[in-house]
Amino acid sequence: MMPVKMIFVSLPVADLSRARAFYEALGFIHNPAFSDESGAAMVWSDAISVMLLTHAKWQGFTTRPICPTGSSEVSLAITVDSRAEVDAMIAAGAAAGGTADANPPEDHGFTYQRTLVDPDGHVWEPFWMDRSEKSADAV
Repeated sequence: MMPVKMIFVSLPVADLSRARAFYEALGFIHNPAFSDESGAAMVWSDAISVMLLTHAKWQGFTTRPICPTGSSEVSLAITVDSRAEVDAMIAAGAAAGGTADANPPEDHGFTYQRTLVDPDGHVWEPFWMDRSEKSADAV
């Protein structure tokens, strides 16, 4: 049996409380055991967590510059259980200060995704995929 793999995504944020509120609106759970005034641990699942770090804290990990506003370095795709959940996550993120559909939505029948940009410019792509045998042949 393969050991459980986890991912911890660290993101620099200009306003920690604003960023935390945004991610809570998307359904992330705040983990106070790994949070302080310079960072907030936000849990998506047993395998995925996001560390929101103030710019000062971020710069303690790297000398590389933070991407300027309007640029994009990565796009973070996460699965949800339905098309409706994709739409709900986009709506919640937009209501919490994010930007919905920075890229056009994609609907391929067996997959559906939309793009959400958080208040700091980080790009998220919630997506649903039909995991039935019939649609698996199309991938």
